[in-house]
Amino acid sequence: MSQPKLIRGYEVVIGLETHTQLSTASKIFSGASTAFGAAPNTQACAVDLALPGALPVMNRGAVERAIRLGLAVGGAIAPLSIFARKNYFYPDLPKGYQISQYELPVVQGGHVDFLLDGVARKVRLTRAHLEEDAGKSIHEGLDGGHGVHGHHGPVSGIDLNRAGTPLLEIVSEPDMRSSAEAVEYAKALHALVVWLGICDGNMQEGSFRCDANVSVRRPGAPYGTRREIKNLNSFRFLQQAIEAEIQWQIDRIEDGHAIEQATVLFDPDAGETRAMRSKEDAHDYRYFPDPDLPPLVIAPSWVERVKSEMPELPAVMAARFEREDGLAAYDAAMVTQSVAFARYYEAARDTCKQPKLVANWLMGEVSRRLNAEERGIEAAPVKPATLAALIGRIQDGTLSNNGARQVFEALWSAGGEVDALIERLGLKQMNDSGALEAIVDEVLAANPKSVEEYRAGKEKAFNALVGQVMKASKGKANPAQANELLKKKLG
Repeated sequence: MSQPKLIRGYEVVIGLETHTQLSTASKIFSGASTAFGAAPNTQACAVDLALPGALPVMNRGAVERAIRLGLAVGGAIAPLSIFARKNYFYPDLPKGYQISQYELPVVQGGHVDFLLDGVARKVRLTRAHLEEDAGKSIHEGLDGGHGVHGHHGPVSGIDLNRAGTPLLEIVSEPDMRSSAEAVEYAKALHALVVWLGICDGNMQEGSFRCDANVSVRRPGAPYGTRREIKNLNSFRFLQQAIEAEIQWQIDRIEDGHAIEQATVLFDPDAGETRAMRSKEDAHDYRYFPDPDLPPLVIAPSWVERVKSEMPELPAVMAARFEREDGLAAYDAAMVTQSVAFARYYEAARDTCKQPKLVANWLMGEVSRRLNAEERGIEAAPVKPATLAALIGRIQDGTLSNNGARQVFEALWSAGGEVDALIERLGLKQMNDSGALEAIVDEVLAANPKSVEEYRAGKEKAFNALVGQVMKASKGKANPAQANELLKKKLG
């Protein structure tokens, strides 16, 4: 492992806790729907509302999704795990406690692998445990405007639709040493849970949220006191929040103060973290086993069945692309960065049978446009079959690389059909050797000085002649053919 970069002489230590909302149709302990966007409190049943006598029943689908993650990260699936009551009082927590797993989580250990600046990194996982989400407090009219239902002034409401939604909390070891590394880990984990089909990954809707534990220390010193930044729901905020927190902690230490353990929130507008409350420790929550839920028993046969239904994992698929398609390791890792990316690559490759060219275009022009427009490959206006047709026209000599880029830009902006665009834009390469020979003869006759210089051993003169041929053909000459003809004629 390379030496971590120091910030103002301090080493940064980061661990992430990620709340992944599982993609089940119903909640973790009740039959109520988990669909997003319903009117407040229309998807909360007697169990979610903690009405007297309502008993929780474990959702089998949530357990299967936890097993799937455990298998994918190489963790141990606990044959027996226990649900506990985590006691705290908050308006959006109807029972006055949250059902979670404490001493015996469903997944223990494992690791997530990813690339950071092209270098392989591995972050160890401590655990992944099942729990229920809380509801949501909604504060309106705090700016002095009209509040809820036309009330004047600030009003707070509680929406319990989210209460009881199944979560898998994935806890990393404090293995990360920079905000960039934390973001790459979070992106890799996000891609993995979506790949496995256990979470839709929608960060705007809160399906994937990170809490970052951040501390700083002098190199070689014991870990510093950590502060936890809660509820970061975008990779950009994750990076900004960690960086703001690092600077705050170093300033504080340099000013002679001790860091106190706390839970903080990130304010993206001010670009700073603000303390919310002093951090609770486990004993503050008075955990004890939930008497309403029996221990969760996972038989080996259940694990085997889930294993047999698992999709091919990104690393396995990347290795296959290296072996069968001849891709470089980096290219294979890039085209398997998400399910959608891998599917796009496979569809285009199968159509034009040019794996390396497809990978080059995906990592080049396609990624450039997607990044500029901040959208995923699912939303790419150029579909795999169209990209394959374009690559086919480079391969058969109809288009030069430069011409292909022009056609690609037109396809991306306005759509259309490859051959029709080549015709309309007049980009068809000249492959008629007779016509090309006539142009070469004209160029040689018109440039005796360059011809002499080339024969005297000046390589640059040859490039000038190629340039003249391309110019005379309005860029339509096939460069390889032009080179060949010129060399032949110049003897």
